[in-house]
Amino acid sequence: MSDPAASTAQTPASRSRGEKFQADDFFGHQPSSRAQLPDPEPLLINLARCVIEVLAGARELDQLARWVSDDVYRHLLKRVVLSARARAVKGQRAQRPAITIGRVTISEPRDGVIEAVVIVHSKVRVRAVAIRLEGLDKRWRASAINVL
Repeated sequence: MSDPAASTAQTPASRSRGEKFQADDFFGHQPSSRAQLPDPEPLLINLARCVIEVLAGARELDQLARWVSDDVYRHLLKRVVLSARARAVKGQRAQRPAITIGRVTISEPRDGVIEAVVIVHSKVRVRAVAIRLEGLDKRWRASAINVL
């Protein structure tokens, strides 16, 4: 009698090559091609605006969690803590910044990957938000965000 667990763990083709079943190949994030993804510009503009608001303390970082990778979330969390400390030292309270979005420059280094810079204007200064989007599971996800 054959072992049912062994037959589900490997396909006949992979058993002949000596490879094992990899769950991530089927159940992990699947890369998407550019043709399967929506226009990235609205997401880039909204992410840039939201990141500036998060750093200003006017928006919760958790609101961005579904659009960013775990590494980006941790990086932004560190920046949020530093920004909150700086506001506390200066005696400032968190408030929503008055910003306008300037030019959005987009490049596509390979299929399913977008690298962009969004210029954000405020009363006091102009900042650049660099964002890398990767297509996963037919939607964009930010794998890098840096505010300059």
